[in-house]
Amino acid sequence: MTPATLANPPKVKLTKNLINGEWCDAASGRTLEAFNPATGEVIAHVAASEEIDVDRAVEAARSALEHGPWSKMSARDRGKCLYKLAELVETHAEELAMLEVLNNGKPIGEVRAADVPLVAETYRYYAGWADKITGDTIPVDRTMGNFFCYTKREPVGVCGQIIPWNFPMLMMAWKWGPALACGNTVVLKPAEQTPLTALRIGELAMEAGFPPGVINIVNGYGETAGDAIVKHPGVDKIAFTGEYKTAQIISRNAADTLKRLTFELGGKSPSVVFADADIDKAVQGAMTGIFFNQGEVCCASSRLFVEESVHDQFVEKFKTAAEKRKIGDPFDTGTEQGAQVSREQFDKVLSYIDIGKNEDNATCVTGGARHGDNGWFVKPTIFSDVRNDMRIAQEEIFGPVCSVLKFRDMDDVIKQANTTMYGLAAAVWTKDMTKAFAIADGVRAGTVWVNCYNTFDPAAPFGGYKFSGHGRENGKDALNAYSEVKTVWVNLGKR
Repeated sequence: MTPATLANPPKVKLTKNLINGEWCDAASGRTLEAFNPATGEVIAHVAASEEIDVDRAVEAARSALEHGPWSKMSARDRGKCLYKLAELVETHAEELAMLEVLNNGKPIGEVRAADVPLVAETYRYYAGWADKITGDTIPVDRTMGNFFCYTKREPVGVCGQIIPWNFPMLMMAWKWGPALACGNTVVLKPAEQTPLTALRIGELAMEAGFPPGVINIVNGYGETAGDAIVKHPGVDKIAFTGEYKTAQIISRNAADTLKRLTFELGGKSPSVVFADADIDKAVQGAMTGIFFNQGEVCCASSRLFVEESVHDQFVEKFKTAAEKRKIGDPFDTGTEQGAQVSREQFDKVLSYIDIGKNEDNATCVTGGARHGDNGWFVKPTIFSDVRNDMRIAQEEIFGPVCSVLKFRDMDDVIKQANTTMYGLAAAVWTKDMTKAFAIADGVRAGTVWVNCYNTFDPAAPFGGYKFSGHGRENGKDALNAYSEVKTVWVNLGKR
């Protein structure tokens, strides 16, 4: 297949909600605009859902959970549906990749190499778990009587899932995989900026054999559709990925119904480079850590701590590498960095660059401006001479902007790394494993990478400390958030 170009984008076919196995407009008839970030052009008008649409989706999910064929389906057959979905994602990989690029602005090479394969692997991983979610037999005290005690795991119920725009397909898979493996039903709200691949995968899920009502997708804004999901008394759990301020609102709005909540939130992740590290590899790791996906990564390595003795050498090599990075048409297979997802995000990134330029002592080493005249592209930007108390070092920018800070010794860097409200990820670059383990033990973060960055697997738990959220995505740990433990006591009578 010849790679698409901006003059020949993929066609958008699905723009409605998916409720109870049917495609339907929002009850109000209202729509929202979906954009191509590389051009700023409107590419589709998508249903803009409100409370009435969420009511319909929740009702369908509740009926499927309690009365439909899903409630009677064996765990192994649920797994077969997930296996089939994984196969369909792979079959339609190129179509999904191009649709993601069109609506998100990320480079096609990254989507083909990372996003789509990880989506398929996530569904396949949780398909394997479906018939292995088991309880325990409990050896209870026999002085109370002759009892057989056991536990079983049951689905939480109807799960409201609200996903972000930076990895639309993958965040959907991280939510759907464990929820469906445990036998729940879902009402998913994609980000209003990037709904298109969620709708196509919803169509593939129906083809994979998920009964009507098991998966429901309602498009819309967070303030309307998202808020309605959070407040709905028929929703038993909320899973949210996004900004901590939104998570705080969700926490308050879900309080009346005491929903189970899991949050995967933002970060200001530290990456530590010791003088004994392979500097060239550390530079490449820093490039991946902050510039991958245009810096629109919750665990982006936006605070780079470099030991004083190699600081200047590192910054020069980092600058050189950043300036060689190819920015532009995300459908071009040679492009390394695409566009920010929206005009709003583009403006936010540029505003933080201006803040950095105006903060005392910080030096903009390279970048610091938009790239080109069309679309929402930002040059890879590096600040040096940054202090840890500066706004660009403490506030999440969510763009291709890196702050480089100096450190003196182990105690100094661990203290600085932990001086943040976040705790999502961290990394260390060194040839000395004693130093590596000291960082891994000392930094309060949910993931620590040693001599690597942005490595992921569906089996490896992911989540954060502090304002980076609570609960874990991926791995067997994610199953805990989507299952209830029931304890059963059986009186066996006299022995």
